[in-house]
Amino acid sequence: MALANKNKNDADKKLLFNRGLVKLAAISVIIGCGVLIVTTERDCAEKEKELSKIQAEITSYEEENAELQRVLESDDISPYMERVAVEERGYAYPDERRFYDTSRD
Repeated sequence: MALANKNKNDADKKLLFNRGLVKLAAISVIIGCGVLIVTTERDCAEKEKELSKIQAEITSYEEENAELQRVLESDDISPYMERVAVEERGYAYPDERRFYDTSRD
């Protein structure tokens, strides 16, 4: 009888250990999935912000391209060249005087 009780106690201990191990594994899987979901949601939010920024840049470039296309299609390109020379390159006519506000930095 003592041997049967001993075998039964050993089986109960093994069964209890296996149940505890399964519960621990299940809890760790659930926690891991939760962390993965939160991380994925955060990454998606960051990518959405990047996407909206890139779309704004695309819109800006499309507007610039449309303006350049209008200039190229027009017969007289000299007003565009003059605007670029004065505004972007800093050129001036020989008799032109320019005044710069140096009080603002």
